[in-house]
This record gives sequence, structure tokens and C-alpha cells, in this order.
Amino acid sequence: MPKERSIRGVVRAIRLAAVRIPRRWAVVIVGTLTMTVSYVDRQTLSVLAPHVTKALHMTDAEYGWLGSAFALAYLIATPLSGWWLDGLGARRGLVRSLFAWSTIAGLHALVPGFGTLLCFRIALGLAEGPGFPGAAQTVQRMLPAGERPRGFGLLFIGSSLGGMITPPLAAWLFREFGWRAAFLGTAFAGLAWIPLWIAVTRGSAVRAELDRPTPHRAKRMRFAELAASPSMVRALIAVVASSPIVLFVEQWSAKYLVGELGVLQADIGHYLWLPPLWFDLGALAFGHLAATSGRMRLLYGVATVIAASLALAPFSTSPWAAVAVMSAAQIGSGALRTLVTADLLAHIPSDAIALAGGTLACAQSIAYIAASPLIGYAHDHGIAYPTIALVIAIWLIPGSIAWIVWRPNRSVDHV
Repeated sequence: MPKERSIRGVVRAIRLAAVRIPRRWAVVIVGTLTMTVSYVDRQTLSVLAPHVTKALHMTDAEYGWLGSAFALAYLIATPLSGWWLDGLGARRGLVRSLFAWSTIAGLHALVPGFGTLLCFRIALGLAEGPGFPGAAQTVQRMLPAGERPRGFGLLFIGSSLGGMITPPLAAWLFREFGWRAAFLGTAFAGLAWIPLWIAVTRGSAVRAELDRPTPHRAKRMRFAELAASPSMVRALIAVVASSPIVLFVEQWSAKYLVGELGVLQADIGHYLWLPPLWFDLGALAFGHLAATSGRMRLLYGVATVIAASLALAPFSTSPWAAVAVMSAAQIGSGALRTLVTADLLAHIPSDAIALAGGTLACAQSIAYIAASPLIGYAHDHGIAYPTIALVIAIWLIPGSIAWIVWRPNRSVDHV
């Protein structure tokens, strides 16, 4: 009886907490979970890469081209998806997109070799295009201006939560059922988001906000106009500078730990859930600090120093030391992503928020397209992963300095 009363008490507390969450924040929380699902579906390959590349007789360079193929497709899809969502709205657009990309992710279980896998990575990148723009639009439409930096911090937490869940989940599925079943299992898990999103967006007030097709201005902002604005150019420079750090940790950390530090493929989940967790904490903490202090440049400088700690990788002689370095770098990366996004979208017209979010994702894709095969070729030619990490950390510095020093003329009217 005491145990039953305790369980009922816990359930009651959860229900009360759910009731107390404002509806706007409930929608934002579930909306940002699209990024969780997105990262689960895209990161399963990264977690299983040591075994999959061996099973399919692939080189590191070919694996790098898989990353570039996804990023190139994502590069094409995100601005188009942003423009599409600015007209359709995130409520309907995200459901369609998530169903499509989960289906494609499950089809990864059928690949016979590199060529087919390359095609599926391209299809996955195209289908995931609306994920980030839709989540960014949800934050912008559901939260007042003063709460948006926290909302964008939560958005990046959603993505790294997927990165945190995927290693133990994919490693367990691999250990129990094999790598093909792991792709199916993670894909089906993502589909659970759809009924949750339908439930939180069914209210008429929420639908009115998320489905609102009429722009605030007589003429919607064009992509060329947006891309040429000083605020956007500044943000693009920052994203291209910081994205290779995130790429290295997300896509290459499993091969680093298995290939150079002796970790078994089946045990990789014990390690790789930690860097995404610290990305979450960095995004949340710096989003809160940005909302309360507004000292963007100071916060950006601090975040740059933390992210550049990836340069300590050559001194990491054990798996846990390497994970600690990558986790610290992810704290700074989460902070940088949050600060750049919040600062940019505070100066963009409200009818172009999803387009701006998609354009930021484009910049990330450009960095991934360039960096991923370079990392593969470098390692194939004898350069160790820690040395590659050092070069990536150095790459961050000039772009961060440019973001801090540049004070663009912001004459664009925003919300």
C-alpha cells in the first residue's frame, strides 16, 4: 500500500506539472522535439559507422562522402522548406516532413552497398529539410520576444537530446539484433512524435498562430534579399566557423574511439551520450544568460574559448579523456548556435523566420559538405583524429572574432 500511494503521488505530481506548463511552452517543447527525432534518424549511421563501413567494405573517404551527400541535400532543402513553411505553417508541414524522413531512415536497413546508402542519405537530407525551419518558426510564433532566446536554447537542446539518445539506443539494438534492425528500431521510435504534436496543437488559438499564412508585410522577403543582409552574412560566417566542431563530434567520434582508442562497437553507447548532453547544457545556459543579460558579444567570446577546447584532443590518451574534451567543446558549440540564432532572428521580419532558419541550416550544410570528406581523406592518409580535431578548433577562431567585432547596420524592421 505505501508503495502504491507513492506511485500515485508521483503520477499526480507529473499531471500537476503538465497542467502548469503554459500552452505556448508545451507547443514549443514538442515542436523542438522534431530536432530530437531528426538527429536520432541521421545519427544512427554515425554511431554504427565502424561496423557498417566494415560490413559494406567502405573507406573512410567514402564514409565522408556520405556525410557530404546528406549535407548537400539538406543545403538544398532547408531554404526551400523555410519558404514553404512560412506560407503553410509548421503545424501541418512538420507532420508531413517527419513521416517522410522516418520512412527513409527505416529503409537504410535494406542497403546492399555504398551506392544505395549514398542515395538514401541524399533522400534523408531532402526530407529533413523542414525540421529546423519549422521548429524555429514554432518558437518565434508561440513565444513573446523576451522569451525567445530561451526557446532557441531549447531548440538546440532538442537536437542534441537526439544525439544523446541515439548512441545507447543504436548500440543496444546493434548488440541484440544487428545493425540493420538498429536502423528500423530508431526510425519507428521517431514516429511516436506525430500523435504528440497533433495533441498539443489541436487548440484553435494554437492553430491560428501556427497556420497563419498571411505575411506581416505586403511583400514577403526573398531569399536573395535575406542572404545579402548584413545580419545574415554575419551569422553565416559564425555558423561556418563553428559547424566543423559539431560535425567532428557527431559524425566522427565513434570512429575515433573505436579506431584509435580501442572502444568496442557494442560499447560505444556508454561514451557518446555525454557530448550531446553537454551541448544541451551549453545551449540552455547561454540562452538563459542572453535573455537576462543581453551581453551577446561577451557571451560569444566565452563560448568560443570553451568550444576551442577541442584543441586538447591530442593530449587525450584514454576514451574517457577524449569524451571529456569533446563534451567541453560541445558546451561551447551549443552556446554558439543559440547565440547566433537568437541574435539573427531578433532582427529578421517575422514572415521570414523559417526562411532565415533554413538559411542558417544551409550554412551548416556547406561546412559539413566541405569538412566531412576532408576529414576522411586526411585520416586515410595517416593523419590521426586528434590532430584533425586540433585543426578544426583553430578554424573556429577567425570566424568568431569576425562575429564579435562586426556591428552590422540593422535597419530591417522586425517583430
